[in-house]
Amino acid sequence: MDHSEITLRKEIARDLIANDISEIDGFLEVDELTLAREASLMALADNLEYPGGLGPKPKPINPKPDPESALPKADILVVTWTVAEQNAMADILTPGVSRNGWYRYRRNFDSHFDALIRTGNGVKQPPSRTVNRLGSWFPITIGDLTVICFKSELHLNQDGISLNADGTPSDTNTGFATLPVRDLFKQLIEEVRPSHVLTVGTAGAVFKEHGLGDVVVTRGAKFRLQDEFKNEPFNGINHEGAQYKSDWNVPTTFFNTALQMMASFKKNLVEPEFTTPTIRYDQVPAPIRSWANEAKIRLDGTHELPEFHPIISTDFFEFGTSGNKMEEQGSAMEMGDAVLGLVCEEMEQPPKWLVIRNLSDPQINASLPTKPAILNMQTHWAVWYYEKYGYWTSVNSALTTWAVIAGLN
Repeated sequence: MDHSEITLRKEIARDLIANDISEIDGFLEVDELTLAREASLMALADNLEYPGGLGPKPKPINPKPDPESALPKADILVVTWTVAEQNAMADILTPGVSRNGWYRYRRNFDSHFDALIRTGNGVKQPPSRTVNRLGSWFPITIGDLTVICFKSELHLNQDGISLNADGTPSDTNTGFATLPVRDLFKQLIEEVRPSHVLTVGTAGAVFKEHGLGDVVVTRGAKFRLQDEFKNEPFNGINHEGAQYKSDWNVPTTFFNTALQMMASFKKNLVEPEFTTPTIRYDQVPAPIRSWANEAKIRLDGTHELPEFHPIISTDFFEFGTSGNKMEEQGSAMEMGDAVLGLVCEEMEQPPKWLVIRNLSDPQINASLPTKPAILNMQTHWAVWYYEKYGYWTSVNSALTTWAVIAGLN
């Protein structure tokens, strides 16, 4: 892929990650009672039936924590990334508390992170600078386990300042850059001291048979970096990307329960009647497409995925096609989870970790034209799918997150 295409895809990724950030997100304190109720899944979520008292229960703190305060300790840390993903997580895991009611978090933003985050310089500001913080969070319980739900404003794709090989700032893209989300993961784990860390959000499918709304669950992650982090040591020898794994048994006890809940709103994941974006339409007759998208949970180490088949973390907007064979490298494509694997590998006693990624776009048809770049139809469809289905597919990963945590009780 040439540099101009990578640059274009990088800006697309930045637009998608910053999508739906509102003026309210810029406030460090929000009185949610004064806000209009957002159109969301909340009414449906209120009717979801969880077994054995294992439904997620928000645990508000009074008075509200100061944004500069450390996070409290908890058994589980759950991290998500975009507004659509946070909206879905709030509707499922913090029912009755929308994302605007989550507590703001900017610990060490001024003293440490500010120097690691790029400024706009004519390019769209990183979300962390737009909202003046590192993230937002809310505590819940699931059964006997305490959980911190966290939405990060730092991202692999968004924040880096270009560096020379010796670590000094550079005016050009050298393949080295700051990675503040790495420091954020370290800080969150040091404060929360969780036994498990789950990173949750959207991803692009790489397998033809993986459908819109399916959820990939994997204990592996690897880098595939071709731009600002191309020359970093964690991109591996010959830029093949370092790979990480967390070796533990993921509980599946409540996967079927989660799938039953997902099925109750599968009508929101019906793809339109057209035949070009994904070659799966060659195998699925039009009359039955309305039910062809019933979600599946695809856990690594089962017949669904090879053991430790990693999520693929890229530094620009990349997606699986029917021609690029990304399924041979990993289970899905996104922009950041391998940073968690990197951080945990550097720790003496790391928490167990897991990637839970819902597929917001299917494998894209490689026969679609890619030139000129501005009319790249493969990119067009991958973006369109995320913008249309990002929220509803994220509900599925939030329910899978609940299922994993419920199974740990």
